[in-house]
Amino acid sequence: MSPAPSSPKRPATLIPVPERMEGERIVLRPYVGADVPALFETVNASREHLFAWLPWADSAHRTPDDTADFVARATAWWTLRTSLIVGIFDRATGRLLGGSGLHACRGDAIDWRIPSMMIGYWLAKEHEGKGYVAEAVRLLTHVAFEDLGAKRLEIRCDANNARSAAVMVRAGFRREGLLRNDSITPRGEVRDTLVYALTPADRAER
Repeated sequence: MSPAPSSPKRPATLIPVPERMEGERIVLRPYVGADVPALFETVNASREHLFAWLPWADSAHRTPDDTADFVARATAWWTLRTSLIVGIFDRATGRLLGGSGLHACRGDAIDWRIPSMMIGYWLAKEHEGKGYVAEAVRLLTHVAFEDLGAKRLEIRCDANNARSAAVMVRAGFRREGLLRNDSITPRGEVRDTLVYALTPADRAER
């Protein structure tokens, strides 16, 4: 007797993803068209600060039209479930504080076969050091494992970015390695990359 065919996996576009994630002080949600002015102004005001770690800060969001295009693309990526980009908003005021999301660990799209994904984040300079990123990471970690069934969740950062590395440690992520001469800094220098990850087994041990 031939084996029964395996059940087809659900198309990625039909995977339910929460469109509003509320924490104690912040809300994570996808960007909408009305967010374009705030997103442009927030990035523009912190551009030099962000560029120390994030290559896109020098070239992205140079005009409001650039930002409108980014929001349109992010909306499409959300629909296709290739990347789940969210803004970090102050829960009390609605003010945009920064951005985050769940992205592909490798390639251009989240690997839903495992599933595995990676958290990325940035904050406006004036909002750093207040615990907002840590709260965003907690919310996205919960969604990744509890809602999306993740088997692996990564965070990566420049080996010299001690503040970002500290967020990963506090969130319970385990350091898996140092990728030497792995990528280029925004200023064109070769850099090392720290890799931290979390699995369901790691969470069970906490």
